[in-house]
Amino acid sequence: MGKFVIRTTKTGTKFDLKASNGEVIATSEVYASEDACRNGIASVAKNAPIANLEDQTVENFETAKHPKFEMYTDKAGEFRFRLKAANGQIIATSEGYKSKKSCENGIESVRKNAVDAPVVEEE
Repeated sequence: MGKFVIRTTKTGTKFDLKASNGEVIATSEVYASEDACRNGIASVAKNAPIANLEDQTVENFETAKHPKFEMYTDKAGEFRFRLKAANGQIIATSEGYKSKKSCENGIESVRKNAVDAPVVEEE
């Protein structure tokens, strides 16, 4: 089972969603407060399982409704995703993946792990 790990940075608080193997599968923006960060976690847990998938790596892709995962290629040619809430705000982003299949697996891992992942604070 995955877990959300809250950590403090120089500019605020952020979270990583880690898979059971300890790999980071999604990360958040930096929030001004821990409460705001926890609200972000709740939003990921609520939206990830029901989010549509918008594959922006194909030509003439169909725009999906929010909440949604947007899969895209970055400037380095790697595949990435971002999870957007019902209001269109980005609530989690991924690392870069070498293959599209790995990125799709990352999305499925977020869907699976976010729902009942415990929240822990980094030590």
